Amino acid sequence: MPLKASDKLLTLSFLLLHYLCLMQSFQISGQLIDLFQRRCYPAEITVTNGVIAGITELSTAPDHYILPGFIDAHIHIESSMLVPMSFAAAAVLHGTVATVSDPHEIANVCGMEGVAYMIANSKQSPFKFFFGAPSCVPATIFETAGATLDAAAVAELMQNKDIWYLSEVMNYPGVLYKDPEVLAKIKAAHDAGKPVDGHAPGLMGNEAAAYAAAGITTDHECFTLDEALDKVKAGMSILIREGSAAKNFEALHPLLRLHPDKVMFCSDDKHPDELILHHINQLVRRSLAKGYDLYDVLSAACINPVLHYKLPVGLLRVGDPADFIVVNNLSELRVETTYINGEPMQQQGKTLLPWLATEPINNFTAQPKTPADFVLNALGDAPVIRVIEAVEGQLVTNQLQLPAKISDGKLVSDTQRDILKLTVVNRYEPNAQPAIAFIKNFNLKSGAIASTVGHDCHNIIAVGVTDEAICAAVNALIACKGGISVVDATGAVSVMPLPVAGLMSTLNAWEVAEAYTAVDKKAKELGTTLHAPFMTLSFMALLVIPALKLSDKGLFDGSTFSFTNVEVA
Repeated sequence: MPLKASDKLLTLSFLLLHYLCLMQSFQISGQLIDLFQRRCYPAEITVTNGVIAGITELSTAPDHYILPGFIDAHIHIESSMLVPMSFAAAAVLHGTVATVSDPHEIANVCGMEGVAYMIANSKQSPFKFFFGAPSCVPATIFETAGATLDAAAVAELMQNKDIWYLSEVMNYPGVLYKDPEVLAKIKAAHDAGKPVDGHAPGLMGNEAAAYAAAGITTDHECFTLDEALDKVKAGMSILIREGSAAKNFEALHPLLRLHPDKVMFCSDDKHPDELILHHINQLVRRSLAKGYDLYDVLSAACINPVLHYKLPVGLLRVGDPADFIVVNNLSELRVETTYINGEPMQQQGKTLLPWLATEPINNFTAQPKTPADFVLNALGDAPVIRVIEAVEGQLVTNQLQLPAKISDGKLVSDTQRDILKLTVVNRYEPNAQPAIAFIKNFNLKSGAIASTVGHDCHNIIAVGVTDEAICAAVNALIACKGGISVVDATGAVSVMPLPVAGLMSTLNAWEVAEAYTAVDKKAKELGTTLHAPFMTLSFMALLVIPALKLSDKGLFDGSTFSFTNVEVA
């Protein structure tokens, strides 16, 4: 539940509790889950000045369970559409105490200023955010970003005490072919003694081994068990991801039995409507429901990220920071209280974290478009076109070749066959020409949807039935300099502004979730059956994920890593 105006005493209570926790000791007893001894026993924990000063085994204790807090081992906070302190207020409700956070979304828009913004905002919350240095800004040379972070910038970030690792190295061809700039970024991390995260969907065999041999130690992009096992063999740890769009738990959960020491949990990208309902606790519940060992599951959720990234997060040992949670039982896992540094962050489903206003930053110069800008003329009389096939629950896409629908010599959407027009509009140049392609599986019957969350460069991306609807959806976002929009069958436009870099709101988590839910509902009223249509749309410009994607510069074939034509020759 969010803080209400009538709950002003909560902020004062939080500040008082903060003072008391720093100045005094307190005790809490319950059934303690010791992940290192792999045992559960009644115990009393003494916390002094935010640190666990003692653990005393008892003969009896209350029936609730005390265990380390959960850690999201890879997430882009920006994808929650929340600034860090707002994200924290929701995450603590689910027992999350820390995140390993890659700020490359805002870095692609605002560069080093964006990374600094995330760090500064996170420091307004006691929640433990651990940011990485973005390794791929931009992700490729085949798209337009708002900034570039070269090897020198990465080396500079590596000297920052608030940077804990090198974020996902998406340019795996650059690793395999020993691109000097890519290798220099990896070397900067190694020289600083910081780990390097991977991102190499589908890479297996000798290529996976070569990628890992460069000193890359994790991957969160595995979508088959065989791929994951191959990367474990190469020495990598695997992050089981369950986000709003990409969901790999069902494919990868056997790793919890086969290689429990090589598994972590992550969400990668999670929209606000889901974040207020669940987080890493959902993966823990699902794993336990499948019968996996309690200590293996909690190691993936708690211990493994701390050890891998060398994080100053407590694991319920004497001398550790008092970061732990109290849950009602080990099946429902309802979080009664979340403690960070000995301070209660939430109690019984109500956050104790105060909300503070934030000033947005942005980078947006695109000017309004006309419907004519989205016209694509046919080159032949009966052309076959390349069509992106979106896949529910995955970031990978397929490439289809299908007969086009033509009207007055123009390639147009075909709602009968669910082949819709897709566009990406450069947000960083005033009058850039939109890129046009076609996509399947959005199932819109009318209207259009658009977003300035378009991984990774975050240009405007839209899908729709008519050029007029697409243009209206795009122009609505240009007017507010970022957000998500829906144009319905009547032409009415609904917009959710995202003033922070076109990625995040300045509102609290519950206000953002309510606004997002309303816009998402309107999108689904147009006919789409996708679970998270805006999240799925956001990945249709992510060129480093095969097979076919669209950047602001044109249609891109991920199998050849080169541009291709909409029409098949």
